[in-house]
Amino acid sequence: QVQLVESGGNSVQAGGSLRLSCAASGYSDRTHCFGWIRQAPGKEREGVAAIDRHGRPIYADSVKGRFTISSDNRKNTLYLQMSSLKPEDTATYYCAAAEGGGACYNHPSEYDYWGQGTQVTVSS
Repeated sequence: QVQLVESGGNSVQAGGSLRLSCAASGYSDRTHCFGWIRQAPGKEREGVAAIDRHGRPIYADSVKGRFTISSDNRKNTLYLQMSSLKPEDTATYYCAAAEGGGACYNHPSEYDYWGQGTQVTVSS
């Protein structure tokens, strides 16, 4: 079973940067997609970025050019580098993984495993 543990959430001012990390274990060749999803209070979960087994990234339009998803397979860690942060980026950020093959769609419904979440707060 895949286990995911996020870290790196913090409070920053608008325009600042943060890097989120997700330590992954228990995944296999069946795990075809990793991603970051966020949820702000009173809003639905939103796919932020995803990366498939070939290292190809997908981004939500709202974060393109500001966020970068990457993975370090030697460290079994997924990252989300966030820059030029805006107050509207404030949310709980979750790391997630999908199994069973197929493509990554960067949509919350495709994931089978979730971390506990890490809070990002951006003040104006």
